[in-house]
Amino acid sequence: MKICVVGSGYVGLVSGTCFADLGNDVICVDIDQNRVDMLNSGKVPIFEPGLDHLFLKNKDEGRLRFSSDIAEGIRHGEAIFIGVGTPEGEDHRADLSAVRAVAKSIGEHINGYKVVVNKSTVPVGTGDMVRQIVQENMKEQHEFDVVSNPEFLREGSAVYDFKNPDRVIVGTDSERAKEVMERLYKSVTRTTQPLMFTDIKSAEIIKYASNSMLATRISFMNMLACLCEKEGADITQVSKGMGLDRRIGPKFLHAGIGYGGSCFPKDVQALTMTLEDKGCDAALMRAVTGVNKAQRDRVTPTVREALGGLQDKKVAVWGIAFKPKTDDIREAPAIDIIRAIEADGGKVNAYDPEAQTNAKRHLPNVDFFETPYDALAGVDALIICTEWDDFRNLDIHRMKSLMNQPVLYDGRNIYSKKEMKEAGFTYFSIGRGGQ
Repeated sequence: MKICVVGSGYVGLVSGTCFADLGNDVICVDIDQNRVDMLNSGKVPIFEPGLDHLFLKNKDEGRLRFSSDIAEGIRHGEAIFIGVGTPEGEDHRADLSAVRAVAKSIGEHINGYKVVVNKSTVPVGTGDMVRQIVQENMKEQHEFDVVSNPEFLREGSAVYDFKNPDRVIVGTDSERAKEVMERLYKSVTRTTQPLMFTDIKSAEIIKYASNSMLATRISFMNMLACLCEKEGADITQVSKGMGLDRRIGPKFLHAGIGYGGSCFPKDVQALTMTLEDKGCDAALMRAVTGVNKAQRDRVTPTVREALGGLQDKKVAVWGIAFKPKTDDIREAPAIDIIRAIEADGGKVNAYDPEAQTNAKRHLPNVDFFETPYDALAGVDALIICTEWDDFRNLDIHRMKSLMNQPVLYDGRNIYSKKEMKEAGFTYFSIGRGGQ
């Protein structure tokens, strides 16, 4: 099938590459000419395990191309995927300006029947908006259908997720579009990985509802972590005990310094605003966001108290990316924590296996190092913000010997509290009482 993917960011690039790997003829379109040139030269601008290999393979075999000419892409595609960004606007609603621009271009350049697929995360009702914009901008009349096909790709395992989905959600009111989407996804869906058809508005809500539910689970555990600390309980045991209940399950029950990334923060906010715009109670979603912000705000005061102030102190931060196996620092807790330390007069040494290039653009006063050990030289405290596997089995005695003061705030609970205290650390973690 001939496919056009508009937007070559995270979602568009992964989706376009994977569609090409299924044997489709794919053009990815982006307005950023520098990005297009980079992709055409064979360079992948994001870190995502497994993507490089598939990208080069399908590019070399001619199934994957990149262009800044949206008219070319629209004329090429039988299915046109809108994969542009929908960032949080100043009013916390999703900014749909890029979606509107793509819909306008589709109307202007449509040359036959097209299935227009909203892959971007968009509020309920966006399908109707896209249909209207395409129709209003047609220079000649052609049939088309609008479909909602939300993505559920986890950064760090996106290629696997595309090829092994829990489910593929397709919202459509057209049998013709349904047949196209069935043909497109037949290689990745099966009994245990169903292709589920809904109406368009239900599909739009499913994406926001899924991300907001996961964010709610995280904030719920972080709320309980405070109680565990005050009462001498252990949140890791509470989490395990809850997760053994098959009605609940173990995923997204880990306490820490909060969620970040490109999806959860903005999607929770967007759902909050949609609920309120429609006259629905959004108190739960506002609480989820409040708990998440409060969780990262707890870190700096704890370290400040342990050190007797942060003025002229040096603090190491391990992990800048919002989660492991990505170089994405959007809404990363580490960014807020580092800025709070700097605001108190402290100096930061940092290390991240993949995110340092991105982080340097946003943290000009931070010193970055090539190894986690190098970042510890002469520091007064260490804060762990991302649970990279690189940090789990390091020599804790060497760590202590490099530090000026052995104060450690383990924001992801990757170490044994007993072991760290026995090694002589002043050790803080999340929700493990009796510290």
